[in-house]
Amino acid sequence: RVYGHSSVHTLGFAAHDVLLRSRAPVVVAVDALVRELIIACSEPSLPQQEARRLRAVLRDRLRRALVEPLTLPTPDNSLLRQACALVTGDLRQPRTAAWLARRVGVSERTLARLFRSEFGMTYPQWRTNVRVFHAMVLLAEGASVSETGRQCGWATTSAFIDTFGRTMGQTPGTYRIAPGG
Repeated sequence: RVYGHSSVHTLGFAAHDVLLRSRAPVVVAVDALVRELIIACSEPSLPQQEARRLRAVLRDRLRRALVEPLTLPTPDNSLLRQACALVTGDLRQPRTAAWLARRVGVSERTLARLFRSEFGMTYPQWRTNVRVFHAMVLLAEGASVSETGRQCGWATTSAFIDTFGRTMGQTPGTYRIAPGG
């Protein structure tokens, strides 16, 4: 999915051309140079020699790019699916693990084990990722930073800015005004 005003440019690389440290799909932080390289490399009338040189620089830059830790795994377990739906249904409400465990009828320990085994993270880590992901969508659609923070359940705008910045490597305001962001 693409949210907000976006321009999509697609480039392919040979399967043996390892550009990222991860074999799984990831989110890559794209700085201004990488963004412009992608746009230039996707130009249909680009001469082949120039395309080769630009792609070489792009490969070097992608190999050094920051791979974002943000992932939103989908739960297989029905109890975990129910717990996740309760949280995502209203991000404004701070849902504790204890509250969530009671609502789905399991112990906190069982809930914690489900989050660790299915997602490889704790409930607070998962909830932060969900909130940041939803914030990215709202910001891309033009919502203000303070409204986005409220919609996604942060008590203060400064707490939202801090968490978003630590997770995404840039402030929500910078993300909001970035092309494609």
